Amino acid sequence: MIQALDKESPESRREPFLVALGERVRRLRAIRGMTRKSLSQATGVSERHLANLEHGVGNASILVLLQIAKAFNCALAELVGDVTTESPDWLLIRELLSGRTESDLQRAREALVQLFGVGGGAQRPNRFQRVALIGLRGAGKSTLGQMLADDLGYPFVELNREIERVAGCSILEIHNLYGPNAYRRYERRALEEAVQIYPEMVLATPGGLVSEPATLNLLLTHCYTVWLRATPDEHMARVMAQGDFRPMSGNNEAMADLKRILAGREAFYAKADLTWETSNISLQESFGGLRARVRKACGLPL
Repeated sequence: MIQALDKESPESRREPFLVALGERVRRLRAIRGMTRKSLSQATGVSERHLANLEHGVGNASILVLLQIAKAFNCALAELVGDVTTESPDWLLIRELLSGRTESDLQRAREALVQLFGVGGGAQRPNRFQRVALIGLRGAGKSTLGQMLADDLGYPFVELNREIERVAGCSILEIHNLYGPNAYRRYERRALEEAVQIYPEMVLATPGGLVSEPATLNLLLTHCYTVWLRATPDEHMARVMAQGDFRPMSGNNEAMADLKRILAGREAFYAKADLTWETSNISLQESFGGLRARVRKACGLPL
């Protein structure tokens, strides 16, 4: 028996808990658009240790996990296990939702929004007066957003500019001076203020907004959301044309990182009311189709 165990590969001897933990670390890192290097810098944990952890062979201490959870701005329970074990009511709710389809879960989430409200007040706002564009950089949010706003006669609002207004400094300065968690707080405050200031608008959002569930809930509640979707190659070409390489600066595997980020966020982007493909189509064709779909959804004349 001992000989048989000795012949097993290291992969086959990995502890299932550590494997699952590694998968959660990778998923949270992808959702937040962080490279292993940036996570290492944020936590003070070596890239080698993080690599072992993600592959399920790391001997992670509780302090290391606390550092990683802090960098992800999430509860330690979300990193190491199921947060819905906290109380009997959580367990009962989890049982009710267990095994449901994505459609059922979406209806349950919308019912909870109606019950508790998001961002102040239980009354559901007229979200069809606000159109929010989500997706990775290079999807066309700024270009199509401005065109759509001009067509609808709505203000065009870029949330990045609103974040800078709220913070009193640039996006880069927020990250450099205060870190990613502070940026996410400013992001939510800027969104809360935007939905209060603009009863009608077309809103272009940062690509990583969907990584914070509370902010995404706020957006879905107050806006008709459109995911501008493109292929990774198209995203990369457009980003390079803009001369903006964040968050891939200094990374020799930029395309792999972009694909990883997109894969990590796809399920969240897919919560949008409408998914609109912008690849392999001219700007005018893309705008014409998007304009028709948005006007129809919002009850506006074509």
